[in-house]
Amino acid sequence: MSRSSQSLEVISVASPIRLRSGKSHLKYLALTVTAGVAFACLLQSAGYLMISTDPLPTNAPGAVVLQGSFLGERARLAGAVQLLQQGTVDRILLGVPHESYWGQPLSPQVKDYIARKYGDAVASHTDICEADPAVDSTEEEAEALSECIRGRGWNSFVLVTSEYHTRRAGIIWRRVLRNEHLQVNVIVHGVTDPEYQPRGWWKSRRSAKTWFMEFVKLCPNLVSLH
Repeated sequence: MSRSSQSLEVISVASPIRLRSGKSHLKYLALTVTAGVAFACLLQSAGYLMISTDPLPTNAPGAVVLQGSFLGERARLAGAVQLLQQGTVDRILLGVPHESYWGQPLSPQVKDYIARKYGDAVASHTDICEADPAVDSTEEEAEALSECIRGRGWNSFVLVTSEYHTRRAGIIWRRVLRNEHLQVNVIVHGVTDPEYQPRGWWKSRRSAKTWFMEFVKLCPNLVSLH
């Protein structure tokens, strides 16, 4: 066999091998891209996992503002004030500890802050429900405020909290009120919180930390529904 014939034979054998290798690389690349896109979509969707809000009513007797961090609670109060000014709710109910760390009563300070920040009209439509300073969870807060809600005879109210807290807060509050034999319709309303952005939450240290902590707290409550 001539040298040229041998070369042609080697080329003819090697070509299918290179072709198969090229197809494998393309298949691997396609799978990698697909997995990457799926993972990105999963991350994005996970940011909205915590959020579950209800349509706002035409009018409700009151809005209950949940406690939170310094920035979070200010955002929640602002959201409740907006509902009041729009006529969506008739009154605002705030749960606060009955005294500060230094033993000073907080209710007068809260009222004064609301009057300075939002005006006397808003302050006159805001009620304070004093709770034990030891209240340290959404469930404990629901138990503490349930008596204030019962005393007002409300048949419904808007629960105002941060967006990332809405799903868990709705589950807990409905369970607590059911256990307290309070037949009250809870309408969950979420406000934008500067400490959490659902879109691209993993890019921000604060949002990622908030997501993780809320996810850990949410899971047992989701399990309790089944």
